[in-house]
Amino acid sequence: MTVANESAAPLPPVRLPDDDAALDVRDLRMRYGTTDVLKGVDFTTRRGEVVALLGPNGAGKTTTIEVLEGFRMRSGGDVQVLGTDPARGDENWRARLGVVLQSWRDHSKWRVRELLTHLGTYYSPYSTAQITRPWDVDELIAAVGLTEHANKRAGQLSGGQRRRLDVAIGIVGRPELLFLDEPTVGFDPQARREFHDLVHRLADDNTGILLTTHDLDEAEKLADRILILAGGRIVADGSADELSRQVAAESEVKWTRDGQRYVHSAADATKFVRDLFAQHGDEITELEVRRATLEDTYMAMVRAHESGHGDDAALPFNAEEVNR
Repeated sequence: MTVANESAAPLPPVRLPDDDAALDVRDLRMRYGTTDVLKGVDFTTRRGEVVALLGPNGAGKTTTIEVLEGFRMRSGGDVQVLGTDPARGDENWRARLGVVLQSWRDHSKWRVRELLTHLGTYYSPYSTAQITRPWDVDELIAAVGLTEHANKRAGQLSGGQRRRLDVAIGIVGRPELLFLDEPTVGFDPQARREFHDLVHRLADDNTGILLTTHDLDEAEKLADRILILAGGRIVADGSADELSRQVAAESEVKWTRDGQRYVHSAADATKFVRDLFAQHGDEITELEVRRATLEDTYMAMVRAHESGHGDDAALPFNAEEVNR
């Protein structure tokens, strides 16, 4: 893997117009005692964009999210969430956010429909021309796949069903910006697929979504952009494909000919495969072309940061570099 000009800091994100920006984070810093957890985090996200924030345990993902949600005061930097500094956000601002935490909050005595109906009333005073009214409760229950359980008490739900209820609670106010922390923990494959459809539906309705997950396959399926946080800084920003092109310049090509298996690394896989068929034609079988997966990319970037670049040098993994 080649890292060019490793002493240079990544280019700062372009400031988006207020009407387009969901998050605008500049030089976000957080210090606990003498320990710097966040050392200058910079990124922006758009409304209607799904962004995955990835990073190893202890990288500062939770701290970053809590600052953006207004639950934790930052040590420094400029942060705008829906055009407002979260440290000064009022109830009207909070009504525009949705939060799905990793840990489940106990509402065991409430029935599903009753709970969501009750929570929806908190958003009604903030329903203006700019802030959409809360979900219709039955539409919301159907959207998260709990129609058959609408009259059950929350304490009677399975773990996966309770997680669906968590998601419903997070989006009951039709948020303009949604924070999702490991949202599909406990979901079976069908529930996971339905949730992914819901995320895309919310994004199509111009909801900005910031997702944290350890499921890299999920991040690749859901996210328009991926941010990798390591050592207190964003060390990568781009789509899964853009990031993989920075880490792996070559693709792995496998094929079988005359019963023998071959493997070759090619910088231009398309040209190599074209030449291969021109030379051997129908003798080529079981052709496979593999580029770096998001997991390959993630591991390579985190290892590169941890193994030699140090805390004071931000790696220049930036999607803008790919397009130059």
